[in-house]
Amino acid sequence: MQSKKNTYGYAIAYIIFSLNLFAQSQSPVNNEKLLENLHAISSHTLYDYVKELTSDKYAGRLTGTKEYQASAEWVASRFQEWGVKPGGDDNTYYQFFDIPCTLVFEGCELEIHLPYKNSTIKKSYRYEDEFIPGSTSGSGEITSDVVYVGYGITAPELNYDDYKGVDVKGKIVLMDREVPVSPRSNPDLFKKWRMYSFHQYKLHNAVKHGAKGMLYNYGPIANPNNAYVEDFIYSHVGKTVVADLFSGTGRKHQEVVNKIKKNYKPQSFKTGKTVTIKNTTEHHPEGRGSNVIGILEGTDPLLKDEVIIIGGHLDHLGRCYEIMPGANDNASAIAVILGVAEALKKYPINLKRSIMFLCFGAEEQAIVGSKYYLENPKFALDKTIGLINMDGVGCGDKLSALAAVNHPSFWKFFENANNQYIHRHIKTHYFANNARPRLDAARFMWSGVPTISFGSWGAKSYYHVTKDNIRMITPEILEDLAQLVYLTVIDIANQESVNFRESNKGQ
Repeated sequence: MQSKKNTYGYAIAYIIFSLNLFAQSQSPVNNEKLLENLHAISSHTLYDYVKELTSDKYAGRLTGTKEYQASAEWVASRFQEWGVKPGGDDNTYYQFFDIPCTLVFEGCELEIHLPYKNSTIKKSYRYEDEFIPGSTSGSGEITSDVVYVGYGITAPELNYDDYKGVDVKGKIVLMDREVPVSPRSNPDLFKKWRMYSFHQYKLHNAVKHGAKGMLYNYGPIANPNNAYVEDFIYSHVGKTVVADLFSGTGRKHQEVVNKIKKNYKPQSFKTGKTVTIKNTTEHHPEGRGSNVIGILEGTDPLLKDEVIIIGGHLDHLGRCYEIMPGANDNASAIAVILGVAEALKKYPINLKRSIMFLCFGAEEQAIVGSKYYLENPKFALDKTIGLINMDGVGCGDKLSALAAVNHPSFWKFFENANNQYIHRHIKTHYFANNARPRLDAARFMWSGVPTISFGSWGAKSYYHVTKDNIRMITPEILEDLAQLVYLTVIDIANQESVNFRESNKGQ
């Protein structure tokens, strides 16, 4: 890979070329200032931003908590320092919305009761390696028999019911995530099953059938994207716990799952095992969160009403029960946004179109922040040129661009800048976007806004666990992405005419 140190001169030439071509009406270019601004996007500074956001004082940035709002205020203070205008409600940087949240405390446990001779012994599972308490679990303790209920689905129109023939009243259900149909291999059939893939549906359906607790075969990772039902106790488990529950039943978990997927026939059964789930939580239905919005207003009398959004989610998982720092997911993206915002504010030539820096709240809680923004946009959606979304961009040495294939003319701007000046490996993807929403980009695409969502890869990473911390971060990938976005946004903002919607296409 060509060293970036050798490309600064080319980058300056590129900016000058773009300005000559697209911003001839602006003031003369100050070459030294351009170089200074490009250098201002520093891996050291971006790393420090991630370090700040993952510090204990923000307690994992769970939307709805005071710690999340403190992190939002820190981001807003950076915008204010640089002179980025507030784009939220009532001339603030915040766009507030209601978001219930659940706090998880120490004292959470998971045990299996194993018969031994004429007595019972207890096996305790290890936190995080073998179980993680449900992030929206009720508080309390339950000991009961465990019933395996497949995917936890009751779908009369599909002639499918995981609860048929088994009694789960007062019991603990063991359940797999997702549905037995893949959105990639059979998208048309998946659409009929899609509503049953939501975590909230699965939990409510278990409650409807009388279950008092749940072991969710999901990771084990933390995840606050679920419903809260008082006194319903659940935890996330992984292979070790599932294997123990299947042991001695004459069945193997993967074989049972394969049967369900092959024939779409439930395979539910009593495991004959007894488990104790103990979680200590505190639910706050009054929770309130916010998106953080900063705006650089365009200078063209007409084009300033068009906006390019640079976005990523600020929130993470909070405590479950240890702090989940969320360095890569998604302090990394906020660091890139801040780096680009600072550099663009210092840019000596005004941009024709407006730029919005949009830090979403509650992405981890059912993508609520982006949903709220789309219902209450600050610029008309038909005037929104596109969203440059970033999610998990701080670990590894390669980039991915989700939905770049969907929007080739949008992607072309990034491709040109990368090929000439940044020289990072970027893998492009088509995004069918027919599963449940898992990132902010999904909701924007459903609303007709052209979107490209960046991620990083090429190194071992951790997801929704305590190990997603500052030690995971690769500062150089942050710098390269920030410079790529910086150069690309300048180019797009000063185009005389641009419409990425016309280029939207399938795979």
